[in-house]
Amino acid sequence: MHTPAPIATALCVAFMVYLFRRERRQSPNVTGALWIPWIWMLIIMSRFVTVWIHIIFGVNLGGASLEEGSPVDAVCSLVLIVAGIRVLFRRHVKLGLLVRQNGWVAIFFAYCLLSVLWADEPFVAFKRWFRVLGQPIMALVILTEPDLEAAVCTLFKRLAYVVIPISVLFIKYYPQYGRGFSAWNGMPYNMGIAAGKNQLGVDCLILAFFYVWYTMKVWTLEKGKPRRNELIYCGLFLFLSWWLVHMAQSSTSLVSCALGIVLLFVMGRRWIRLENIGAYILAAVVLLAVADYVFQISDVFFQLVGRNRTLTDRTLVWEDCLKVPINPIIGVGFESFWMGERQEMMNARWKGAWSPNEAHNGYLETYLNIGLIGLFLLLVMFFATYWKTRRELLTNFHWGRFRLAFLFSILVYNWTEASFRASHPVYFMLYLIALDYPRPELEPVVTTSEPALAGAHEEDLAIGKVGS
Repeated sequence: MHTPAPIATALCVAFMVYLFRRERRQSPNVTGALWIPWIWMLIIMSRFVTVWIHIIFGVNLGGASLEEGSPVDAVCSLVLIVAGIRVLFRRHVKLGLLVRQNGWVAIFFAYCLLSVLWADEPFVAFKRWFRVLGQPIMALVILTEPDLEAAVCTLFKRLAYVVIPISVLFIKYYPQYGRGFSAWNGMPYNMGIAAGKNQLGVDCLILAFFYVWYTMKVWTLEKGKPRRNELIYCGLFLFLSWWLVHMAQSSTSLVSCALGIVLLFVMGRRWIRLENIGAYILAAVVLLAVADYVFQISDVFFQLVGRNRTLTDRTLVWEDCLKVPINPIIGVGFESFWMGERQEMMNARWKGAWSPNEAHNGYLETYLNIGLIGLFLLLVMFFATYWKTRRELLTNFHWGRFRLAFLFSILVYNWTEASFRASHPVYFMLYLIALDYPRPELEPVVTTSEPALAGAHEEDLAIGKVGS
């Protein structure tokens, strides 16, 4: 029997309200400032504010050019960035200490700002750079919470409470919002709450990875009702995430998430020496490369994920991008490749089929925008992040495992998608795992007087914080 859409909507809303009320009863040790990065992430994991205004209220605020963007969305981003800066200011975050602890991130970010000077439209490039500034700011709001792991758990669970139920609702009951048609081949696809199927895949990549990591943390707790209940909810959201990524048919997100999860499990094995984790990863990569050279195992892999050797013509896009004349040393300026004559040139190459607006490769996209210098700085930043996460494995295993495994997922994901831009959730995740800052000694935040749940913090059984 098919449930009517209004009833399904009411049940979905009731379920979300229940989840948020349940979380509130569990007293997560977080501050109210965590809602700022939650709103930021919810927007970039779903759709822009102007789109939601049109969907909910039927008000069309008008289209905006790719160069200028939407004024309403720009104002919303500005408000969140200012709010985040205010939080960091009140927490006495010192810029000098931040730069010293994250030198290569600061250098990369400064070079991106410098590249605005040689962009075709410097003011447009600067606005895009300023919006990217919101990513590390939101990450720092989380990193300076009194309890980092509690903040991470609370943030991603709150995101899952909205993204996953509404995505299921849209796909099942509101196809005008949850489904679309590909401009590439005209075939229908599912996108749920997101703006496209690949973005829905990214949402599932992040949330499924989180719930696997979180389940591992919960599993280590003493057996009892809190542990059992939390495992049930983890299983539910993992199942829904799997169903959504299956509906989205996003192979890149699926493969990236699977490899990250494999690394999570490997690092938890007793026979693994964590100080040698880099050597293990390198040996695995070399072994796979040799096996592919000898046995052509990549052909079997492409068949399993429903792709061919052109990666749905991505390799053809790469070739065309490299034919466009640019300065190979410094590029064309921050996020400026897909503008003006270069965009027209790419449109002419793909006339009648599809108009690409990204290189579908994060490393190639970086090279096109900020040249070999920018690509070198990005790779050095990755290596510095790996070194930090490897070190943290030995001092804070759970968080170090999260950082290192998701770093690996980011490296894989950007081979066929470009995520290093302001409105991409994976770029936020990069700053979340790449940045370090000493956390302040703040008083625990208690939001309930129920003794059984308030005491769960000490036992690492609180729903918002399980083991730190």
